Amino acid sequence: MRKTGFFTLVTLVLASCTVGPDYVKPPLDTPPVWRLDYEAAAGLADLAWWEGLGDPVLNRLIQEALKENKDLKIASARVEQFLGALDTTRSQFFPQMGGDLSASRQRVTETGPTPIPTGISSTYNYFQAALNVGWEIDVWGRIRRASENARAQVLASEEGRRAVILTLVTNVAKSYLSLRALDRQLEIARETEKAYAETLHLFHLRYKYGTISRLELSQIESQYESARQAIPQYQSLIAQQENFISILIGRNPGSIPRGRAIDDLAPVAIPGGLPSTLLERRPDILQAEQSLVAANAQIGVAKARYFPVISLTGILGTASEELSSLFEGPSKIWTTGGAAAGPIFTFGAISGQVKQAEALQQQALFQYQQTVQNAFREFEDALEETCKGRERLASQGRQIDSLKSYARSARLQYEGGTASYFLVLDADRSLFSAQLAYVETQSNVLTSLVNVYKAMGGGWVNEADKRTAEAAVSAK
Repeated sequence: MRKTGFFTLVTLVLASCTVGPDYVKPPLDTPPVWRLDYEAAAGLADLAWWEGLGDPVLNRLIQEALKENKDLKIASARVEQFLGALDTTRSQFFPQMGGDLSASRQRVTETGPTPIPTGISSTYNYFQAALNVGWEIDVWGRIRRASENARAQVLASEEGRRAVILTLVTNVAKSYLSLRALDRQLEIARETEKAYAETLHLFHLRYKYGTISRLELSQIESQYESARQAIPQYQSLIAQQENFISILIGRNPGSIPRGRAIDDLAPVAIPGGLPSTLLERRPDILQAEQSLVAANAQIGVAKARYFPVISLTGILGTASEELSSLFEGPSKIWTTGGAAAGPIFTFGAISGQVKQAEALQQQALFQYQQTVQNAFREFEDALEETCKGRERLASQGRQIDSLKSYARSARLQYEGGTASYFLVLDADRSLFSAQLAYVETQSNVLTSLVNVYKAMGGGWVNEADKRTAEAAVSAK
């Protein structure tokens, strides 16, 4: 009972000797509400939101990316790296044991100041087998702070891996949405080029029979070439977008399958939550905080260098001139001891290391605060873009309806001889530009919804992470 009390007392004394500041979560200025009011949809941030778009091809692309993306594989390997570092650091809590087995043959001089006794050979063998033990007593908490630092780095690397998942899923979704928007814009360009080609053919006949001037024919030709130029432009953009998606999903550049058209994609709902929930959901915020924890612990590691390192050592083994008698009783050897080694004059070397550690801790603190502020900004921006983008899209839809009516009226007036073809050209060009702009806004609205989920973080990252693990198991 007395022994138990003694060891408990020793443990408490050692714990109280831990140098360096204990980590305290810094206070943060969290906005009470979002600037823009919206209808909250609680719990949506915890779902696989991309499935709400209703495109099975997109679902498969994201699943493949979670399985094959190289950035995610690198991040996973980095976690293993820090886990190994944590194991190495924690091992210092325990005695370190090693073995030594040696054999040698030696000859001593016969002409030295001490003569060799008669009958003793100047040449002899020497065999030794021993176990050596060394143990640093963590009186000042250096190892405890180093272990705290290593553990925080593991957690930070894990959050970094989850941040890669968050970025990967949202990038695949946004890239696919952009691809479908480019597909639709190419379709509009081709439809417009076809319509202009029919008009150009008709006007060539009119010019041939002298019913229109060369000026009017040149106007039609220019209009046709303008629409025709847009086709290779969009084809090039589509190829580049396909190559980008291919890299995201871990493939060589190549074509990407298509699912639902952009007009048929169902917009996902906006996730609900208070601003403070970002602090619990976003991997980059959690990663920044763990980096702060690690930097804080490093101050203790640096300050521990002011104090002596106390260690215990021991050797137990056998030594003999004859291999046959190496493990006999008289051959036993042992040594026990203790040591304390500490600095006396370092001329600022240790204080400099402490200053460096404290400065790095301040950098990590400011980085954490900046990460939090940036998270609030990203969500506000994404939410604003989504809501205002919807308003802009509705207005552009009404504009297209008006331009279609304008184009029909202009053509009727031209055919009736009450307007020049300049009016028809202006109406057609405006309609073509408005249709392309509408698809662009369509893509931006869907992309901004994805950005809302990216900025919010949420349990959907855990869902994606679960699918990553499942994909890794199925690949074995």
